[in-house]
Amino acid sequence: MGMVVVISLPLILFCILLGAGCYFLGRHKGRQDFRNNPQIYGVPAPPPGVGVTASFPSPPHTKPDNSANV
Repeated sequence: MGMVVVISLPLILFCILLGAGCYFLGRHKGRQDFRNNPQIYGVPAPPPGVGVTASFPSPPHTKPDNSANV
């Protein structure tokens, strides 16, 4: 003997509305949180009182020119 599971149409609609509501409220809260507390990735700032010196990056490494050996 088998079991019959009955799911009503209002329950299905309620679950869809609940899922959509949680999605939109969570997206709004996430965007608001990002505006208030942005995540900053990069080089940390030097502590106050330390003299900032301009450091230029070293030139890129290149292979030696071997055209003189030809």
